[in-house]
Amino acid sequence: MLVLLGCGVVANVALIRNKGFGGGFLMVNFGWGLAVFAGVIVSYASGAHINPAVTLGLAVNLLGKGETEFQPGIPIDFLSIITYIGAQLIGAIIGAVIAWLAYKQHFDEEPEPANKLGVFSTGPAIRSYGWNLVTEIIGTFVLVFVILGFSYGGTPAELGALPVALLVVGIGASLGGPTGYAINPARDLGPRIAHAILPIRGKGGSDWSYSWVPIVGPIIGGLIAGWAALVLLPVLG
Repeated sequence: MLVLLGCGVVANVALIRNKGFGGGFLMVNFGWGLAVFAGVIVSYASGAHINPAVTLGLAVNLLGKGETEFQPGIPIDFLSIITYIGAQLIGAIIGAVIAWLAYKQHFDEEPEPANKLGVFSTGPAIRSYGWNLVTEIIGTFVLVFVILGFSYGGTPAELGALPVALLVVGIGASLGGPTGYAINPARDLGPRIAHAILPIRGKGGSDWSYSWVPIVGPIIGGLIAGWAALVLLPVLG
């Protein structure tokens, strides 16, 4: 659900002859925010883990507080973490494929390979791997740190989807310009794999040379946020 709606809004804005063509980056920000809202709502049964960076950040935070379960019946261990991340990646690939099906004719008519790839995965406005990595670390730190802040602040679980959605819109508007703000390894890698394997007319390459940045950056940012929250959120709260 997350990637279907997220890639869908980018396709609407980026591919020619769409009704949303040229809608701008803010439309993309809101689209991804609402995609997160939908993704969180439909995944509450499993703890709303739709991002490996959140899973890892939450794991180190909970373990640091002496807790041993993500939620009742789901231990914080290697198997659970791998299961979460594997499901997130598979879901991202499926969502990207469905988004391609929805916009198939527009992909066929779009002349620019870069616009087609941009529907699936992020790319830097200025390619500088080190600084691109820093941007992804910062953006993901904000995401995970604030999500953890909800629990310290006592945000009711049933309201959790809305503030996370607004947070994603805010991160995109404030920090998304340099890299397109993946802030989620599965969100970028899954659709990039889909782009590589789908029979998209004139698609060009999948830019694998950049693909490690939106994986490594969010993982680092999420882990730092999980550790920092142990010290800072009780004080700030």
